[in-house]
Amino acid sequence: MMRYFKGSAAFTFVCMAIGAWYGWESTGSVAGVAQILWIIAVLSVLEVSLSFDNAVVNATVLEDMDEIWQRRFLTWGMAIAVFGMRVAFPLAIVAIAAGLGPVDAIKLSLGQPTEYERIVSSAHVGIAGFGGAFLCLVGSKFFFDKDKDIHWIRQIEEWLSRFSHIPAVEIALLLLTMFGISLLLPDSDALTFLIAGIFGTIAFVVVEGISTWLEMREEAARLRGVTVASGLGGFLYLQVLDSSFSFDGVIGAFALSNNMVIIALGLSIGAMFVRSMTIMLVQKGTLAEYRYLEHGAFWAILALGVIMLASARYHIPEAVTGLIGAILIGLSLWWSIRFNRHSDRAPER
Repeated sequence: MMRYFKGSAAFTFVCMAIGAWYGWESTGSVAGVAQILWIIAVLSVLEVSLSFDNAVVNATVLEDMDEIWQRRFLTWGMAIAVFGMRVAFPLAIVAIAAGLGPVDAIKLSLGQPTEYERIVSSAHVGIAGFGGAFLCLVGSKFFFDKDKDIHWIRQIEEWLSRFSHIPAVEIALLLLTMFGISLLLPDSDALTFLIAGIFGTIAFVVVEGISTWLEMREEAARLRGVTVASGLGGFLYLQVLDSSFSFDGVIGAFALSNNMVIIALGLSIGAMFVRSMTIMLVQKGTLAEYRYLEHGAFWAILALGVIMLASARYHIPEAVTGLIGAILIGLSLWWSIRFNRHSDRAPER
């Protein structure tokens, strides 16, 4: 198992070394260095706990991708996840909200971290609308599936699958939910929330459309006897999914620190371990071994999407968000082990 995490361990060492150097340069004391390293470690654990369900869902997509694209997800995707979502995304929010250029946004994040935190946090309503809408559609797509024949929470999942014959039923439910939440918000926030949610919905439809179109092209190429490397559609899907998951972690990180460097280092370590877990789940065939683990992950994603939408109006502690996902995945894992034991005991016919 350790071979899957060698790269993550090396990446952690490098990030911790950078954190120690930054701590010494900024504080000049051993106590200051220790405090910064501790915050980085806690942030990395926070990111893993919030994104474990992301790893399981990523694994379901990566199973259908060839090894080349799996490696690209771990390398190129890692660069996008670290520098795109953990560094560039918060800076872009500050630059747009404050009308600053990229360099000025960086100076603000390093020189005035409290103001930087305030500006990023002020964008929470829009982030909640976009990320919540996308995650809700990812989760509901799994359950609104007429071909789904394995059910974990049988009564609910069978009932949901019956409605899959209604085209775009999940989008209709999402829009109704968003409209209901918007009625609880001030007018300015309500408009921001709805617009962001609509763009989150559009992003899901676009990514799904690109994935389907690429799959059709790949299938046509195979019929002509042409070898293709499948995976671009899944790669794009995973990157948008990872971005939606990272919103919650980036905003929640400000509860521990408002320093851009510390947040980026801590969340990047967590993101690297999540990707390593994803590859391990794929190559070890864990999803096939544990029957309901995938179900637990998609319930966790659906729950996270609903929590993100609700967080536009209500403050929901990050601990609650992480615990819900961990509990759902833990229960699905336990239920899978229980099913496997009963299947082994069943007499052969």
